[in-house]
Amino acid sequence: MKLSLIAQSIGVKFEGEDIEISGIHTLDEATSLQMTFLDNVKYIGSLETTKAAAVLCNAAAAENIPNGCIALIDEEPYLKLALASKLFAPNIIETEGPEAIIGKDTFIAPTAYVGKNCVIGKNVKLLPGVFIGDNSKIGDNTVLYANVCIYRDCEVGSDCIIHAGTTIGSDGFGFAHTKLGEHVKIYQNGNVVIKDDVEIGANCAIDRAVFGTTIIRKGCKIDNLVQLGHNVDIGEYSILVAQCGIAGSTTLGRNVVMGGQSATAGHLTIAPFAQFAARSGVTNDVKDGSKTYGGFPLMEQRAWLKLQAKLARLLKAKK
Repeated sequence: MKLSLIAQSIGVKFEGEDIEISGIHTLDEATSLQMTFLDNVKYIGSLETTKAAAVLCNAAAAENIPNGCIALIDEEPYLKLALASKLFAPNIIETEGPEAIIGKDTFIAPTAYVGKNCVIGKNVKLLPGVFIGDNSKIGDNTVLYANVCIYRDCEVGSDCIIHAGTTIGSDGFGFAHTKLGEHVKIYQNGNVVIKDDVEIGANCAIDRAVFGTTIIRKGCKIDNLVQLGHNVDIGEYSILVAQCGIAGSTTLGRNVVMGGQSATAGHLTIAPFAQFAARSGVTNDVKDGSKTYGGFPLMEQRAWLKLQAKLARLLKAKK
């Protein structure tokens, strides 16, 4: 899409060459064919080195844009990003295109749906009610139980098991807000990639990325009723127990264990092998993976248990 048309559609003026833009990405990941945005000054360093063709930002940040990058100046760049994201949203469903490629010995129930341009591997089992969106891939020997939903453009590896009612690739929870308090949808134009040997329980929700990929790495085991936000990266062989939630853009190292109903805030990095007891609340990066943590605010589990014991004794003494 021509940059002039994008600018016109979102209500922003620009000066410079009218170039073709192929999509939107982050400051660090955008290519010379994409546009990006800056809404938080803590990422100003990434703005100075971005390879994007154009950037949405306010007037103050425009001074840090590298040579050759076109500034789209607006005092509400995040809101304008939301409007621009809709321009690049793919079709919900394709009515034309090549039929799916189905591997040998694969079973597809009569009520399952497989979209256009999909690749389904060998010995796959798609049970009743399964939905596979367009341009998706399913690896060999994978089993999708009843009513599993895989949105378009997503990938599931080989030897995976996904239990009934789970949804892969639904939109992440992203909105910009107007000065009047209205909520403007940020279209989630990325995807989800699930690597080999992953098992996901029933009624889980794994959101697609805003840009790029939400990724569940090899060997992860995910219990029932788990929520994974957009752009998360779940490390190899991690275990996520029932009802836990990982907020958007958080990265878990390998072999992290999250106990039942534990949760993280967004944009965090969790060290490999860290363990979190049930109902832990993680609000900051965890750099030491050799410990077990618990409670909220988060602390070492042993310290949290001692604290609870002292509080109980204090309350008992006051009676």
